[in-house]
Amino acid sequence: MENATIRYTFGGDEHLFAEVDESMSLPAFFRGMAITRAMERQAIPGILDICLANASFQIRFNPDIIAPQALLEAVQQAENQAQTVNRLETRIIEIPVLYDDPWTRETLMRFRDRHQDPTVTDLEYAARSNGYPDVAAFIAAHSGTPWFVSMVGFVAGLPFMFQMVERAQQIEVPKYLRPRTDTPRLSVGHGGCFGCIYSVRGAGGYQLFGVTPAPIYDPEQRLDYFSELLVFFRTGDIVQFKPIDQLAYEQAIHEVEDGTFRLRIRPVTFELDKFAADPTGYKHYLQEVLYAD
Repeated sequence: MENATIRYTFGGDEHLFAEVDESMSLPAFFRGMAITRAMERQAIPGILDICLANASFQIRFNPDIIAPQALLEAVQQAENQAQTVNRLETRIIEIPVLYDDPWTRETLMRFRDRHQDPTVTDLEYAARSNGYPDVAAFIAAHSGTPWFVSMVGFVAGLPFMFQMVERAQQIEVPKYLRPRTDTPRLSVGHGGCFGCIYSVRGAGGYQLFGVTPAPIYDPEQRLDYFSELLVFFRTGDIVQFKPIDQLAYEQAIHEVEDGTFRLRIRPVTFELDKFAADPTGYKHYLQEVLYAD
């Protein structure tokens, strides 16, 4: 497939925004990654930050050191010269989820007046919207395939995740008509084609499916998997959700509180061309890596 033309726009005096494609796809993400990696290698004076997102990237720069037009020309040259990135050394991570939990259910019921269908829960609405016969079948689909972390941000540590299936099979569900003013911390949500985990309590407009006991943002860095950073997820991580019951959830919460909680994390090499050729087969490969021992 031919690459879309990248649209460049300046935001204020210090930002250059590049829209790689109008819609999210793994090829669009990998193209943006190839360009931003090429820019990082150049280490051009005046570039302060390079932030890769779902199907775009943004560069913050000092206009007193590099002129905007000079920066644009450098990025366009990197675009022309950047070789396609196909291989990514990353991690696959198991995230336990208590689906249809009492806390997100209580929250979503408080805000039914902001929802497309006040008569059903978010899970029931998502199941019906995506053609599943019931909530159980929808949960099986949501947890049955890996998810690719294509962006981390908006609030500290929040991952945006893209379901690793053929486009026709992707779960899609609109955001609330009006955002909630409250969302429980560590809620698992979905809006449009993106899944997310709310890293902190706050407002939100994504449909709520459940909650995970696994902290993903911890300024105190108490658990082992926060040894390097207070934000857990990295762009390019692959997530495999695992449904758990309330007893397992409560046990995990106790482990979090006493500092013994662990996540299953395995290194993996992701190859875009192999995934594109056989998404179903590649799903099994990723799951085999995660559960190899």
